[in-house]
Amino acid sequence: MSLKKSFSKDKKTCTVTFIVSKEAAQGAKTINLAGDFNSWSSTDTPLTLGNDGSFSVTLELAADREYQFRYLLDGCRWENDWKADKYIPAPFSNADNSVVVTRQ
Repeated sequence: MSLKKSFSKDKKTCTVTFIVSKEAAQGAKTINLAGDFNSWSSTDTPLTLGNDGSFSVTLELAADREYQFRYLLDGCRWENDWKADKYIPAPFSNADNSVVVTRQ
């Protein structure tokens, strides 16, 4: 799992690519991204399966913010990003949420 970021020239937005490697997908058929940026919808942001077996999705997010998120594999298993910028305890469960930081 990994995050790739690039900032707009005016530094008002950050394009973030969320990547789940084939190894991290652990044989999943579908992966969705849920987080602050999509009201924690478990279906609105599906990742696309690549030829190499990895999954990814790219979002444009406002810069200078922190967004909590998690991956939902096959509609039933929640996973954090192994290389998130940091982790924060989730308010409604006994788990942590991954965090992507969109500031330089």
